[in-house]
Amino acid sequence: MKKSYRQMDKNELLTIKAALEEKYKEEQAKGLQLNMARGKPGAEQLALAMPMLDVINSSCDMNTVLGNDTRNYGDLDGIGECRRLMAAMMEVEKDNVIVYGNSSLNIMYDTVSRSVTHGVNGSTPWCKLDKVKFLCPVPGYDRHFKITEFFGIEMINIPLNSDGPDMDMVEQYVNNDASVKGIWCVPKYSNPTGISYSDEVVKRFAALKPAAEDFRIFWDNAYCIHHIYKDKQDKILNILDECEKAGNPDMVYMFASTSKISFPGSGVSAIATSLKNVEFIMKQLTVQTIGHDKINQLRHSRFFGDLDGLKAHMAKHADILRPKFEAVLKELDEELTGLEIGEWIEPRGGYFISFNAMEGCAKAIVAKCKECGVVLTGAGATFPYGKDPKDSNIRIAPSFPSAEDMAAAAKVFVLCVKLASVEKLLSEM
Repeated sequence: MKKSYRQMDKNELLTIKAALEEKYKEEQAKGLQLNMARGKPGAEQLALAMPMLDVINSSCDMNTVLGNDTRNYGDLDGIGECRRLMAAMMEVEKDNVIVYGNSSLNIMYDTVSRSVTHGVNGSTPWCKLDKVKFLCPVPGYDRHFKITEFFGIEMINIPLNSDGPDMDMVEQYVNNDASVKGIWCVPKYSNPTGISYSDEVVKRFAALKPAAEDFRIFWDNAYCIHHIYKDKQDKILNILDECEKAGNPDMVYMFASTSKISFPGSGVSAIATSLKNVEFIMKQLTVQTIGHDKINQLRHSRFFGDLDGLKAHMAKHADILRPKFEAVLKELDEELTGLEIGEWIEPRGGYFISFNAMEGCAKAIVAKCKECGVVLTGAGATFPYGKDPKDSNIRIAPSFPSAEDMAAAAKVFVLCVKLASVEKLLSEM
């Protein structure tokens, strides 16, 4: 069993530091160029959806099952078969779904923007209020935080536990502070930790008693069918169903897309919410657009067919992703277990591995990795305003490089974790 770095004296640490520095120079000399900064699908994954481009051509019938011509105006809320497909993926009814363009992030931005300028279902527009606050489970998705920061909304950190956000804190803020208007959530295979919300957490969300009538849960179910293993798959309760049972049918917006299913740049996205919310959103859409790309919606519907088609496709993604995740986890386990210089979660799905270094080490680790040719997400990115109060969390995105490159990158990463940790411990002596 390895001896903990924390139990070593100064001479032991200096000896290890010298050896690590020699290895670091060797890694620098290799001239690696590996990027683990964002959760981009690799080329092999993108190739899985290439046959979709052959589903529709110039000789195809372009009509929906109801006979509507996808080349023309109409179907502002999305063609029926695509709404049905997305509803099945999100485990909701078709009538609760509006299908948009390629980006669920765009829907989230629009949803916040609409609330700022026109309020929520007739409530006072947020721009006319003295203070608007959002709760942000951390570590979390940097692009969520960028949206609320862009609109000048105050963000409040909520610790993310192994079963979801700290619900005592969530309830305290939501139920007692009318300026709290929303919370960002990635409930399944969370970005970046990979955890999934427990049944108790989902039910406590649904049972919230907001001080603000226009409080909304922004439920980004980005990884709802993104499993890595066939025999180990998380399942979460459906928040729309639970809110309905709890008497809060309008309290949640659920978002999803095919960005990491088909093509990130050319997928389809959707929002699922109550019929009352749908009606309010459609008033904006009628002004904002004539309609989204219905030909692309038709292409997706015909290619996947139904939920079984989606799941079969995602099993192929899992076969590609699994070796990459396991390459990283193997290196972490073999090299860092017992040293007491880092903690990590082994996710069952999603796109990330979250690593918590010793406090005050994340920026140093990321910088050292970059000097060795391995680019990571910037330290602090998983917190509002890019400020990790402990300078500890690092998001690892294994999807884009090959499994071989991931193994090489993981070796560099653990080397940098060791070196930064030793330097930190020596500085404290």
